[in-house]
Amino acid sequence: MSHDNPQHRSAMSSIGTFTCVRCGLTVAALAPDGSRRNHCPSCLHSKHLTDHIEGGPSGCEGRMTPISIAVLRTGDWMVVHRCTRCDELTSNPVSGDDNQLILMWMAVRPLAQPPFPLEAFGDL
Repeated sequence: MSHDNPQHRSAMSSIGTFTCVRCGLTVAALAPDGSRRNHCPSCLHSKHLTDHIEGGPSGCEGRMTPISIAVLRTGDWMVVHRCTRCDELTSNPVSGDDNQLILMWMAVRPLAQPPFPLEAFGDL
């Protein structure tokens, strides 16, 4: 969950947790490496609090659904989110305690569900 919204930031700093907008898990505001967490480590969903196009807080506050994994040149993984309300796309670094099963499922999904029939490879 993005924490650039001043109201949300002050609420988090006073209690050090936030509640996931999808699964309801109470989540520590800091990831294991000490960085600020911006998504739920269990279901990887987030809340749209920052306007990544214009900068500053977003009035949308829609649920950010994890849709894909991106791998940077450094080898670091990023979770790609799409807002269910306004369709904005964002990417956020993977945290050490993120759900590995969901991460792997998102990473292999393009291979398991390609946009063409796999039978085409039988003729090669």
